[in-house]
Amino acid sequence: MSAFPLSRAFAESLDRAAPLTQFRDEFPMASQCLYLDGNSLGLLSRRAEASLLAILDSWRTYGIDGWSTGSYRWFDLSEHLGHMMAPLVGAQPHEVIVTGSTTVNLHQLLATFYRPHGERRKILADALAFPSDIYAISSHLLLHGLSPDEALVQVPSHDGFTLSEDDIIDAMTPDVALVLLPSVLFVSGQLLDIPKLTEAAHERHIIIGFDLAHSVGVLPHALSQWGVDFAFWCTYKYLNGGPGSVAALYVAERHHGIRPGLAGWFSSDKTVQFDMAHQLIPAPDAGAFQIGTPHLLSLAPLIGSLEMYSETTIDIIRAKSVQLTHYLMELATARLKDFNVRVVTPQEETQRGGHVALAHPEAVRICKALKDRQVIPDYRPPEVIRLAPSPLYTTYTDIWDTVDHLWHIMHEREYMRYPQEREVIS
Repeated sequence: MSAFPLSRAFAESLDRAAPLTQFRDEFPMASQCLYLDGNSLGLLSRRAEASLLAILDSWRTYGIDGWSTGSYRWFDLSEHLGHMMAPLVGAQPHEVIVTGSTTVNLHQLLATFYRPHGERRKILADALAFPSDIYAISSHLLLHGLSPDEALVQVPSHDGFTLSEDDIIDAMTPDVALVLLPSVLFVSGQLLDIPKLTEAAHERHIIIGFDLAHSVGVLPHALSQWGVDFAFWCTYKYLNGGPGSVAALYVAERHHGIRPGLAGWFSSDKTVQFDMAHQLIPAPDAGAFQIGTPHLLSLAPLIGSLEMYSETTIDIIRAKSVQLTHYLMELATARLKDFNVRVVTPQEETQRGGHVALAHPEAVRICKALKDRQVIPDYRPPEVIRLAPSPLYTTYTDIWDTVDHLWHIMHEREYMRYPQEREVIS
């Protein structure tokens, strides 16, 4: 049972003292519904819209000269945004590049760092990984003539929601060439101990990388300090870059100079890129891991979004996120305990990311009922309702109202009105 008052008035009092409230007005949709799906797609901000229009205007005004002139010069915009994003992941500016898509970047990193030799031929992942990560790993094993059934090791979960870090470390055997893990598990929101896992991998001479899709923009990282070899992430979740916004990757400075596994036009050192030589001279930094021309119209919203992040700190964002998720978990436990709704996200703040997972056998129908009440969650099969408070625009009152809607849905069995089948997009 929660130790704090369960009233809406208490939520309102928390909002009056909360940090970051100045950003809520930047997101028009935040006042139109209860949006708790920022871990799938963040909301459009006024600044992101403005920076997109600014890039469109530079195309209109300059034509091809937009590559070299204007407020946001296109030619090195990926590098510029990488520098802006570096503080969010605890990296040096030249270790981050905004490029490609999440899975394309993973393919690039696997092509670069997965080098099976001798007995080291296996890739270690986990049984709860996001599917596309497993698809990419399997592709590279097959390209090396290996069977995923034999060369892909997936650490199992004991409860279907979380992983044991000790189990992961125990699986770092001498035949493992590379480890790929999420920072935060996409279903349950469990936060893994990246420094501990990185140290264990390096003690065993194993390359290790992380999928940061569910942590960048909502909690701090220290990739350079931790010694992580590589990482990659999307920008359309907590970073609010928009659907299909350009992703990003990190490569530790000690690996700079290695030839990219998948080379392309923008892998080049920019000082010689337009020499048009057939011999690639890779960029001396993370820019070498670009492949093709940046997608400017999908890159543009990040300019405005990252400007907002530069006006606060990721530590302040994390502190508010921890409080929002704690409030949500306590409130859900107190008010929904009679309806078999379980919180499956770890209670300890050091072990949870930015979203909360609730489990119930009728999750898919509950999510439909929530949406009809203008509450936006998302569903993950077979029984998880994910709720993600975004520190830039979610209020404590939003959370109270969401749990109140859930209470009514469960108490009045509203979910029974809906078919027990998920939509194409859930």
